[in-house]
Amino acid sequence: MTLTREEIVEGLINILGKDKVITDEQVLKESSIDRFRKYEDICGIYTQPIPAAVVYVESAQEVSDVLKFANDNLINIVPRTGHSATEGGLETVVENSVVVDGSRMNKILNIDTYNMQATCQCGVPLQVLDDMLREKGYTTGHSPQSKPLAQMGGLVATRSIGQFSTLYGGIEDLVVGLEAVFPNGNITRIKNVPRRAAGPDIRHVIIGNEGALCYITEVTVKIFKYRPESNIFLGYTLDSMKTGFEILREVMIEGYRPSVARLYDEEDGAYQFSHFASGKCVLIFMAEGPKDIAESTARAIDKIVSKYNECTKVDSKLIEKWFENLNWDTKKIAEERLEIAQTQNIGFTTEVSGNWSIIYDIYSNCCRRIREEIPDITMIGGHSSHSYINGTNVYFTYYYNIVNCRPEEEITKYHYPINKIIVEETLKAGGSMVHHHGVGKHRTQWIKEEYGSSYYILETLKKAFDPNNIMNKGTIFPIEE
Repeated sequence: MTLTREEIVEGLINILGKDKVITDEQVLKESSIDRFRKYEDICGIYTQPIPAAVVYVESAQEVSDVLKFANDNLINIVPRTGHSATEGGLETVVENSVVVDGSRMNKILNIDTYNMQATCQCGVPLQVLDDMLREKGYTTGHSPQSKPLAQMGGLVATRSIGQFSTLYGGIEDLVVGLEAVFPNGNITRIKNVPRRAAGPDIRHVIIGNEGALCYITEVTVKIFKYRPESNIFLGYTLDSMKTGFEILREVMIEGYRPSVARLYDEEDGAYQFSHFASGKCVLIFMAEGPKDIAESTARAIDKIVSKYNECTKVDSKLIEKWFENLNWDTKKIAEERLEIAQTQNIGFTTEVSGNWSIIYDIYSNCCRRIREEIPDITMIGGHSSHSYINGTNVYFTYYYNIVNCRPEEEITKYHYPINKIIVEETLKAGGSMVHHHGVGKHRTQWIKEEYGSSYYILETLKKAFDPNNIMNKGTIFPIEE
């Protein structure tokens, strides 16, 4: 029997108390979306079903009680911590969903500098954890642009990656152990050990699940020595993305591990570096770690780049200054909202990955098709920001004018078609349609093509752990009509 909206709220109040169950209409509207629909939000137009409530949980047991209630009554649950998602993963796509917010679970439980790991609840902001660690001479090594906003549970749930990933890895390389709650209320803990071979690595059932299988309540991550005094910045201008990809490949296959390895095309570069690289591509590296390693890495990279005549070195201070202002905080988001409202020009990103042999074709084909097929484009460019021995990513950035577009039409007129082109070209070439922002609810239509025959494994996880399909319906797994 389906509960009414009022009965859902009453049941949640009985579990958590009235002060933890929010039904304010504006809060509910703002909680029906994430930044994928930022134009609708700016205009105050909300097209998604409004949730029945937003609830604030403060312990794994409270999460368990809420999930059992939802599972028994077939109520859709949308897990949330920092609310910085960009791919629709936080959208409430069915009536009377409940948003379960873990931001009050914000305790740093243990910083263990002997075993080099830190344990915290899901609602701890990454910035807070890393600032505390850096005061002690350590760091998580994880620094996505959302660092001032993002919280630990969401970072793990979306399989996040940071700007220093070429050295430290993605969040999946940093997670040691986890605690999570499944829809039946089962509280599960994966212990903190450096490695084990006792069957499949079950951390990866939880890492990247985007709230579609379980609710992450606690995270333990590796920590590293923090040595900012050893950081060495390198920057170059060049004429061709193809050359840039070749340099990135050579650096990686020769075994060098800069913390940062980035390549910008001229359009994306103009947006970032117009003061020194007008009309040029830009290649950026940062070496860090123990002083001798950082210096050796920087020398080796400079030697590789020097073989390419089209590359011109730039003042390292320009690169260092740029990095200081790279992260997004609430002030930058407010400024962006104002700029969109004033200019009627809006920008988004889509990120994919591929092996070295296909990445340039993915990049060039996507840019060409977007220019040819999408109206009102004012900018289409991209950059590579995360490289591996066998390939790299492309992070497409695009802007378009929305002067003659109603807010509720923006997604179908521009955003969906652009995403479609990028995903189609990437999958056709053999790459992955998503590198680090998560599938959300807007790339699910391609999830079976992404996985191919291995979709059987993913689908079986959903059937096993969430048989009633109450966890973040429409995320990762498409809603079957």
